[in-house]
Amino acid sequence: MGQMLLPAWLQPRYRKDAYLFIYYLIQFCGHSWIFTNMTVRFFSFGKDSMVDTFYAIGLVMRLCQSISLLELLHIFIGIESNHLLPRFLQLTERIIILFVVITSQEEVQEKYVVCVLFIFWNLLDMVRYTYSMLSVIGISYNVLTWLSQTIWMPIYPLCVLAEAFAIYQSLPYFESLGTYSTKLPFDLSIYFPYVLKIYLMMLFIGMYFTYSHLYSERKGVLGIFPIKKKV
Repeated sequence: MGQMLLPAWLQPRYRKDAYLFIYYLIQFCGHSWIFTNMTVRFFSFGKDSMVDTFYAIGLVMRLCQSISLLELLHIFIGIESNHLLPRFLQLTERIIILFVVITSQEEVQEKYVVCVLFIFWNLLDMVRYTYSMLSVIGISYNVLTWLSQTIWMPIYPLCVLAEAFAIYQSLPYFESLGTYSTKLPFDLSIYFPYVLKIYLMMLFIGMYFTYSHLYSERKGVLGIFPIKKKV
């Protein structure tokens, strides 16, 4: 007997595409909810809404960023085409800022920079996940492709500056409270503010590497679209 053909939706490629579509959809819905919530709150309460941004949407933000770590697994096992190191740098930036710097210091959570940072992150992710979600099912819009490959150019450096400012504002609290600072055997100790200062320098080095990669990727993606000339 001949080999029985599986239905299309059971074939590995379709299962992979279905999984990625659902993943991108979940992330898009999460980040859209965050951005919409922040916008509505700002127009309803003005600047007062910026102070308690973390209390209002911090849980969903942490959930979305935690789920985003799956993207490293996607790249590693080959179901998502991307370079591992640049994506790793982008994700670790957010994880460190969100979970280590902001979540651990209640005083930092009330700073305006948290609201600004969340706006930048969600703008980038809403566009990126929309583009990725449609690409999985074979839908492509030149405008969306251009936007997804261009919006990061002004916003990503602003993200890094906001992240650096969040670290700078958190330093006095880490110094006074001693959070994450610890003593090790043999009279050694870890003074966490020094660790953050070192990471602050690495943040800008990583930005240069990531920016260069994204720019090369942009040239590669946009280069495949034909330019229609008017006669």
